[in-house]
Amino acid sequence: MGPRCGVLGDPIAHSLSPVLHRAGYAACGLDDWSYDAHRVDESSLPEFLAGLDHSWRGLSLTMPLKRAVLPLADEVSDRVRVAHAANTLVFRDGRASAHNTDIPGAIAALREQYAGAVSRATILGGGATATSLGMALVELGATHIDVLVRSADRAAETLEVLSSLPSSPQVEVGDLATAAVTGDVVASTIPAGAQTVDLVRRCGDVPVVFEALYDPWPTPLASAAADRPLVGGLDLLVHQAALQFEMFTGQSVAVEVMRTAGLAALQQSDQIGLPEEAVEP
Repeated sequence: MGPRCGVLGDPIAHSLSPVLHRAGYAACGLDDWSYDAHRVDESSLPEFLAGLDHSWRGLSLTMPLKRAVLPLADEVSDRVRVAHAANTLVFRDGRASAHNTDIPGAIAALREQYAGAVSRATILGGGATATSLGMALVELGATHIDVLVRSADRAAETLEVLSSLPSSPQVEVGDLATAAVTGDVVASTIPAGAQTVDLVRRCGDVPVVFEALYDPWPTPLASAAADRPLVGGLDLLVHQAALQFEMFTGQSVAVEVMRTAGLAALQQSDQIGLPEEAVEP
């Protein structure tokens, strides 16, 4: 058996990661590499990792494992240490190192669509993805982040992480149902079903929309952004996946190779119907 990689999460059937990485293998001539999806929750993650053999090169991690994996890694990158979240495990010499490609992936995806300044932003939702997007926005120059959630405790860890960054951004938590949405960018990490007519209206004056969801597409927020720069969940997914691919294989692959494969899979999924809670890869 050749080198193995995969994506873990629960739910996981919706994941496009196998499609993207396999497209990369085909483009790079890595015919003996494999990449599969595995349904793994927090309770079964330790056993799954303990059962991996020397053929494994890397894992992509989606909800609910981005924080649960941290105590199981032998090493963590600086970004992971700050974000308290990892979406990537790389296996080398019997050791597992945890990385976060969501942050640089989000920066690359946003810059692909928008070259302007980012000084203030609003994030909808407060989980691990919200934390990574917040860190990306701060790296791009944001000095003020508003995090809108249904209850303040949902944003506690995101608030802690963003407030502790070296640039000391101002971070405020607001009510998703009523707070004003302001800034240069609005980044959504919430399901399409939570994007009410009123919420979409409140996002109407923000110049740039970053929608972390990739299915269903378009979401209400994305549909309302037709005349503005729009970063979609597939953009984020392919950029972070390309970084993972290089970590796993030591080779680089063009983002467009993965994007083309992802778009084709999403077009097919329109006939199948993927779950709208499929926010992460």
